Amino acid sequence: MPSYAELGITPMINANATLTRLGGSLMPPEVLEAMMEAAKSFVELPELQRQVGNRIALLTQNEACYVSSGAAGGIVVAIAACITGNEKWAIEQLPDLTGLKSEVIVHKAHRNGYDHAVRQVGVKMVEIGWPGEAEVWHLERAINEKTAAVIWFEGAMRTPGDIPLEKVVDVAHAHGVPVLVDAAAQLPPVENLWKFTQLGADAAIFSGGKDLRGPQSSGLVLGKQWIVDACALNGNPNHGIGRPMKVGKEEMLGLLAAVERYLAMDHEARASQMEEIVEGWCTELNRLDGVTATRSFPSEANQPAPRAQVQIDPSVVGRTRQEINQGLQQGNPAVSVAYGVADETFMLNPMTLEDGEEEIVLARLVEEIQG
Repeated sequence: MPSYAELGITPMINANATLTRLGGSLMPPEVLEAMMEAAKSFVELPELQRQVGNRIALLTQNEACYVSSGAAGGIVVAIAACITGNEKWAIEQLPDLTGLKSEVIVHKAHRNGYDHAVRQVGVKMVEIGWPGEAEVWHLERAINEKTAAVIWFEGAMRTPGDIPLEKVVDVAHAHGVPVLVDAAAQLPPVENLWKFTQLGADAAIFSGGKDLRGPQSSGLVLGKQWIVDACALNGNPNHGIGRPMKVGKEEMLGLLAAVERYLAMDHEARASQMEEIVEGWCTELNRLDGVTATRSFPSEANQPAPRAQVQIDPSVVGRTRQEINQGLQQGNPAVSVAYGVADETFMLNPMTLEDGEEEIVLARLVEEIQG
């Protein structure tokens, strides 16, 4: 059996975040077992998509669900769905937007690298407002006969000056324009699985491979039945713009198992455990000369989860942040941590750790700080 070692790849402990480049998250036994079971048989993929979607929709208090190829793949097919509906000629024509709606509205403050998933359908993104501030009249003036959708990026891009999502929905729907929420990393809290759609959004899109701990190449489009039906028409195995964004039978059953597990979790106990880990890290690291560790909240994607911010004074420690980080990545075991915004700071995240790994992360960091 091939292994990381055989390929010269060093596994690491992830005290950074549920980052795609690190593999998202680790799948628990329930998810792996579901994927193994799915791999044993041939099935009709569209029917499996419908049945898994129906089950997840029921579990998450939504009207419908489409299992996508990651959150970015979910954005692509959801934007396509807003443009084409169930019109087969329009589905076949994409990404040529001749005669079709061709604009998607976004807050200026929400622009980010992930909006490439919107633009690859061929649409023009129309910005509203100023950085950190937008008013209702901005949205009203931006909507026209070309508007296919409004997209809202939840998380770190959101600012206090945004038009509130509820108001965005009201204004957009008054003009017959759907609203999509990119909530890829917005778990926890678990309530977000139904919060955005209950606020009126036509669909909310989540990663399946982050805090849900499903397959990394999976995602959820949760929302109205019409948009889920149109996502399916634009997606695999149909010959539409979503054809390359294939979701296998293994990912579908794996994600269903992940959702079931996530909803059954004791989220209060988990939050308490993360607070204990961060408190323990801070207590021990503050014993070291040249180190100041404090609790930071919320997490990097604005999730309600704590992290430890670790400030290094190189003049006392004798090593820079870069040198310490290099040691963490090259050591045994290797450890991945995030850089903080301030100079010479690290961010330690407990969200992605297995039981007991918090002690290893602490020991390795202390080892590297002390040189």
